[in-house]
Amino acid sequence: MSEGREAFAGGALRSAAIDTYDDHRMAMCFSLAAFGTPLRINDPNCVAKTFPDYFARFAAVTQAAPVIAIDGPSASGKGTVAARVAAALGYAYLDSGALYRLTALAARDAGVDWANEAAVAAIAAQLDVQFLEGDVYLQGVTVNEAIRSEEISAGSSQVAALPAVREALLFRQRAFNAAPGLVGDGRDMGSVVFPQAALKIFLTATAEARAERRYKQLIEKGFSANLPRLLLDLQQRDARDSGRSVAPLRQEADARLLDTTDMTIEAAVNQVLQWHREANKTASR
Repeated sequence: MSEGREAFAGGALRSAAIDTYDDHRMAMCFSLAAFGTPLRINDPNCVAKTFPDYFARFAAVTQAAPVIAIDGPSASGKGTVAARVAAALGYAYLDSGALYRLTALAARDAGVDWANEAAVAAIAAQLDVQFLEGDVYLQGVTVNEAIRSEEISAGSSQVAALPAVREALLFRQRAFNAAPGLVGDGRDMGSVVFPQAALKIFLTATAEARAERRYKQLIEKGFSANLPRLLLDLQQRDARDSGRSVAPLRQEADARLLDTTDMTIEAAVNQVLQWHREANKTASR
């Protein structure tokens, strides 16, 4: 029962996966800890022996914190918009792309090839990461700039296409969902991670506009940049992300489209906040 011991290590509850060992009592007992911390019950069907609809009943008396899921292609501005919306609402913020970037960075530093699915997934499952006051920490060290390099950006797209890596990071992403609410951005927030999100947004812009934004960001930070090369990289990444078999980049049927090609960040943030208010009014009726 190592998973269970780790969940209560140090006298404090932490997110964890609980193995049931085909014992319905394990599933039902540990599920109650979910009132205090995110937990995943492996093999929940074991309750079929004595209480087949246990988890349906359990869900009826629990309510997850509201989620705003913002998806979109690279350099569309979704991260900036999501962070500002979260700050405006007092919600937690999840940069899911950072988790994949962190995985790519950790794998590179460990000398693991990004195509080695099993090895990269093992690294993803053990990531020591924190998001604190706008900074990203990997093993206690800030890596804000490191994970934004073009090399790691390409690597994150590559490892994100690996099913085992996505599975390793899925539960960790869901663990960010806590009161009073969460704003998460990525490429599959609304389709896979939070399919029941109260508000889903697909934020995009033309490849030309996104390349121009990326170019200006790099120049302002003192990095050399080539605009045609950035445009080509974005176009290739769009094609790769849209065509992958696992959680392809796409607008969900119930997601609102927000094209920021000719919009300021402030206008985009205000639009999301307006949609949030509208969604709340609809839900309260």
